[in-house]
Amino acid sequence: MSWLMNISEHLEDITGIPSQYINLIIVSIIIILIVKFIRKIIYEIYLKFHEQSREIYLYNRKTQLLSNIIILLLLIIVWGENIKSFMTFISFFSAGVVIAIREIVLNFVAGLYIKINKPFSLEDRIEINGLKGDVVNLNLTSFDILEIGDRVKGEQSTGRIVHVPNSIVFAYPLKNYVKAFKYIWNEITVVIDLDSDVQKVKYMLYKIVKKNSVIKEIPKKMENQISTASEDYRIYFNNLQPIIYTSVVDGHIELYIRYLVHPKKARNVEDLIWIDILKLNREKKIKLIKSA
Repeated sequence: MSWLMNISEHLEDITGIPSQYINLIIVSIIIILIVKFIRKIIYEIYLKFHEQSREIYLYNRKTQLLSNIIILLLLIIVWGENIKSFMTFISFFSAGVVIAIREIVLNFVAGLYIKINKPFSLEDRIEINGLKGDVVNLNLTSFDILEIGDRVKGEQSTGRIVHVPNSIVFAYPLKNYVKAFKYIWNEITVVIDLDSDVQKVKYMLYKIVKKNSVIKEIPKKMENQISTASEDYRIYFNNLQPIIYTSVVDGHIELYIRYLVHPKKARNVEDLIWIDILKLNREKKIKLIKSA
């Protein structure tokens, strides 16, 4: 292909990169474009027969992974023994490129670690290095989360997608809200007067919490999940039912309503509980006061 040789020689004069490497780079780009084009056609055909967003997403991820593997194998075949010599050339050509390649390799290794050990999966709610959100996308070098909190209270979505390199899992502790089981403990603090009838107030609060349709179904589900999770983790709870603790703080009583809830439903459940508590306050059945 004389046109390829002409282009390679011209680029060699401009960049100083040997023409043999330029040839390989051009062929590599052509391979990538062809494989991506074929994948795009197959994906468009798939879309015509499927409408479920989750199925479409998973199919897209699988075909993307397959196409990347095909590209990698074809590039290895094309480059052959030239890979080592090219990397040696690049290391002398640009230290910055070597650093970038190092980061790519580190992210790729971290991606394999995530795939194999599964510290988190798609749709899990996680927190790492102060960043909290729901995992919405996973790649071999990075993952994306739909951010929660920060600018919005109640651990609800901010609407911002955060792109995170996979290597972060090697640098910081990772919190997974739903790894072992889907539910977390949530607490609501109710402040009442020191002269209040604590037992009577707690009875009314228990009644509110236990009638909640979301909360009352969770303990049984949690038992099953703990049974499964105990195969991999030393996890146990003595009590899974809602409980209210009492404490005297600065001349008033604080009641801590503790209950299990799915992290994505926590704000809605808390809203319903507070509506009922405020109703009792309006009816003068309990007396809420401001904490100091």
